[in-house]
Parts: sequence; structure tokens; C-alpha cells
Amino acid sequence: MSIDTIARQRAALTDLYRRHVRPGEPYALLDFPDHANVGDSAIWLGEIALLRDVGAGNPAYVSRWDDFDEAAFRAACPTGPILIHGGGNLGDIWLHHQRFREDLLIRFHDRMIVQLPQSIHFRDPANLSRFARIAGAHPDFHLYVRDRSSLLLAGHHLGCPVTLAPDSAFGLGALARPTGPDHPLLLLLRTDTERTDRDDTPLVEIPKAIAHDWLEEPPVTQRNPTARAQTRVERGLRLLSRGERVVTDRLHGHILSLLLGIPHVVLDNDYGKVGAYLTAWTRDDPCVAQAASSTEAAAMVAG
Repeated sequence: MSIDTIARQRAALTDLYRRHVRPGEPYALLDFPDHANVGDSAIWLGEIALLRDVGAGNPAYVSRWDDFDEAAFRAACPTGPILIHGGGNLGDIWLHHQRFREDLLIRFHDRMIVQLPQSIHFRDPANLSRFARIAGAHPDFHLYVRDRSSLLLAGHHLGCPVTLAPDSAFGLGALARPTGPDHPLLLLLRTDTERTDRDDTPLVEIPKAIAHDWLEEPPVTQRNPTARAQTRVERGLRLLSRGERVVTDRLHGHILSLLLGIPHVVLDNDYGKVGAYLTAWTRDDPCVAQAASSTEAAAMVAG
């Protein structure tokens, strides 16, 4: 049952967070995902929920990748660890996040730095070598990864402690659909650089199927980061809930569908991130099936 899948991953995450934060000690949570991708906001909300659950409370300092202020950070966190938001941007696809991560590791050798669960993918070996040098030079860097391919890569190339861990969005726990379905099939399919070269005609031609991505959003007016993330996740939950079933190539299309209890079929992204996560954590759950192609996915949901 999905509830068991969710509970196991949430328990593993609770153990992870307890290792690095203590009640009463300040900490920073950096690289707030202030963009439309619902999955990153789901990770953020899961991180906040887990940190509250282990008694750490809210972060003393938060920043995006582009507005970090060292003086403000040190004033808010004269002691305590730096936690870096998890996700799928450790590598050279989303370089602004990676360069921020590397800058933190270079500048703050006086702090424990914890990279919350990430997937790793480098397209250029030179970029991997650069990160290996930086990570290996930090005296107290702890890296968590979401799949075994990332674990193997990190173990081979990076001179830092590395541990397999679930995605932090599971910190949200099981969720109720915010609305009933209005279509038999919702297609949540990537339109960004991680989309694989795939013909989705067999899916979009299914009668009464609707296709969306979640990268467009109305203005988000809240100033508080967690409130902004909550608004984005609520939008994503409403979108997924429109389908009696879902087909998605987004990792958090899969994870949020699982948390909502929506039966769904999963396709992969361009470098295998989604399939690697299923293999590590969720492939045996009865709520999810994996397809190798759009044709196969269409056959699974056509009945």
C-alpha cells in the first residue's frame, strides 16, 4: 500500500534530519526555489515539515541562490549548520544552483554543510572534476543522494561522506485530493531541458486526455518563502487531481501522485533520474507503473 511506501521514506528522512540539526541551535536553509516548478516547492515544504518535526523549528536564515548575504547569514546564524535545499540540480544542467553550492563550500569551511537529498548528473567531466575538488576540500560536508547511480558516482569521484536517502517531499506525508477528477487522464509532461526526445502522440490522442506542464503560474504574491512554496504546491495538487489517472515524466509528478493516492504511469526524463528514483524507492508500490515509451504508457491507461 502507498501508505507504507510513504511511511518508510518519511521515517528514513526523519533519521537523516535528526543527525544534523538540534533543538535550539540556529541553522540556515539555502537555495530557496523561487520559481514555478512545483516539485522544488514540494521538496521545500517537506524539508520545513521534517525540520519542525525533529524540533529544529524554522530556519534562522533563508536565501535564494541569487540573494545570499553573508553578513546577514552570520548575524542570524552565528553558529549552526548550513543546509542546502535538495532536488535535481547537483550537476551542470542548472549551473546557477551548482555554482552557488560550490561557492558555499569554498567560503564556509568553518561550518558543517549538509546537501539535502539530490540527484547528480554532470554532462561535462571537467565540471564533475571541479566539484570533486571543492567537495573534497571541505572539512565537514555531508552529501545525501536520491538514487543508486548518484551514490555510485559520488562514491567514486567525491571525497566526502555520501548517503542514499529519499526525496524530502515525502516529508509532506499522505495528502488528500483537493478536488475530484474532471478528466479520466491527466498528462503532466516536461517542456524544459530535461525532456527526453520522445513522441507523445499516442498519449495526447487518447480521448478526453488533457496535457499540461506546471511551469506556468499566475503571480505569487506572498513574501514569506514557505508561503510562496505552499501556493505553488497547492496549484500542483489541484492540477494532478484533475485526472482519475496520471501519466508523467516529472519526478514530483510521480511523488505527489503517490502522496495523493492517484494511480499513475511514469516515463523517464532525459538522463534517467525518474527511473532511478523508482528503482531505489517506489517501484513496488501498487499505485505506480513504469513505461519505457509513450506507446507503452498509452496502452497501460487506454483501458
